[in-house]
Amino acid sequence: MRTARPKAAARAFAAVIAIGLIAAGCASDRDDDDGSGDGTGPFVFGAAGDPAALDPSLGSDGETFRVTRQVFETLIEHEPGGTEMVPGLAEEWSSNEAGTEWSFTLRDGVTFHDGDELTGEVVCQNFERWYNWSGTYQNTTLSYYWQSVFGGFAENESEETPPPNYVGCTAPDELTAVIEVAEPSANYPGGFSLQSFALQSPTAIEAMAADDPSGEGENITFPNYSQEAGVVSGTGPFQISEWNRSNGEITLERFDDYWGDAAGVEELVFRTIPEEDARRQALQAGDIDGYDLVAPADVETLVADGFQVPVRGVFNLLYLGITQENNPALEQLEVRQAIAHALDRENIVNTQLPEGGVVATQFVPDTIDGYSDDVTTYEHDPELAQQLLADAGAEDLTIDFCYPTEVTRPYMPAPADIYELLKADLEAVGITVNPVALKWNPDYTETTRDGGCGVYLLGWTGDFNDAYNFLGTWFADYSREWGFENQELFDMMSAASTEPDVATRVSLYQGLNEYIMDYLPGVPISSSPPSIAFSPDVNPPTVSPLTQENFAEVTFK
Repeated sequence: MRTARPKAAARAFAAVIAIGLIAAGCASDRDDDDGSGDGTGPFVFGAAGDPAALDPSLGSDGETFRVTRQVFETLIEHEPGGTEMVPGLAEEWSSNEAGTEWSFTLRDGVTFHDGDELTGEVVCQNFERWYNWSGTYQNTTLSYYWQSVFGGFAENESEETPPPNYVGCTAPDELTAVIEVAEPSANYPGGFSLQSFALQSPTAIEAMAADDPSGEGENITFPNYSQEAGVVSGTGPFQISEWNRSNGEITLERFDDYWGDAAGVEELVFRTIPEEDARRQALQAGDIDGYDLVAPADVETLVADGFQVPVRGVFNLLYLGITQENNPALEQLEVRQAIAHALDRENIVNTQLPEGGVVATQFVPDTIDGYSDDVTTYEHDPELAQQLLADAGAEDLTIDFCYPTEVTRPYMPAPADIYELLKADLEAVGITVNPVALKWNPDYTETTRDGGCGVYLLGWTGDFNDAYNFLGTWFADYSREWGFENQELFDMMSAASTEPDVATRVSLYQGLNEYIMDYLPGVPISSSPPSIAFSPDVNPPTVSPLTQENFAEVTFK
């Protein structure tokens, strides 16, 4: 080995000292002034898409909830890294024997970001706000989760809105709230953990009442309060300080009066970077400290370069949805079967998904109780697909195929690439495909929900560990997204949902999965374990199969 001469060695040593001082100076930017090691941040996370709103009760997608989860809290939470329910704002919860009354004992001393105190009455104010929504709020674009979990409103304004299951809320004392529902449901208690039912302060609720959304159908305008910082107010470890739409950044600041452990960084920034390649490059360049939905092909490279790429557990499903309404050919079972046999789903798993991805046989992943081993399966068989189309008189079938742009999802890492492969499969059996590319938020989510596509790509990451959270999301009743009436299926869903015995309910779910795959309202494609990436100098949060990471756990090394 070549040795340095004395003067060169001295210069080299001085350079090392200088570099060390620079590094120490950079490191100090991550620390508090008291030297405690708490990072001042900012911790910058690359998000795949913009949130729809800063009010979680108006959200229905992961990009919205990723942001709001850091700011707003629910009565019940999930354990870090798992699916077991644990105390949130409620230290304890219980129900009556019928499952129609849910009592919550609240934490004492919880303060909202605007100084209001959490009480039982505040819980009731939130639930009564949602229950009494009117006008545009009753559109599922804004109240999707309320309608899915608690039904309709005090005064339904559309025949398509389900009857309300929520009855009322009372606060027998300062730290107790009792929520009553008309009928028991598999949605409870899991529904109380949903970010859509995170609590806002009384002051915020009052301010929100003066600002309504507008529009209808696919032309919904969210209320102004939900599109900028200043009105919404939660109890979480961070509070929102700014939403800068010009550069796609939402900035959160640590809430110093948080009731729990203080956040590990003073500032948390979510920066929207729609393209996965751009997110990876931003991480490699040091412009961001982490990003979600790592492309499977990038995992090995990132790990080799020293980046941290933890993998979540499998708790999601990608499917090809089929809207039967407005397309008579798609109402025919033979045509839906032909589409299923046309798709090479194994190819999707092998080329587009991370290691651990599997072909889905039904509308729940195999990690959920209620999964059945006896469902009808649809192997890739182009010849059979062509025969089925001929039998149905649909050899010249033309369909609009919707897919999202400017986004990646945990179950769908590369929407355009997956679309191209499935499009080629359909065209190979003689189906003419009209591509319809739409921006994810709000165009794609609204269009698919309103039945504006022939077929489309969508998926689901479970909110809590019950098969109804998957099956009930899609098939509990008529929806324009699927566009079919099947009362037998709806009745089976209702029976499973209201069954109080868990073992019996699981058996009913298995029967439902078998019935659904015979009826074939759409084609389950795959389930996969999504990856998330962090820089080497970060202590990352515990990754969640529910994609419910708590960024307050983040610190810099």
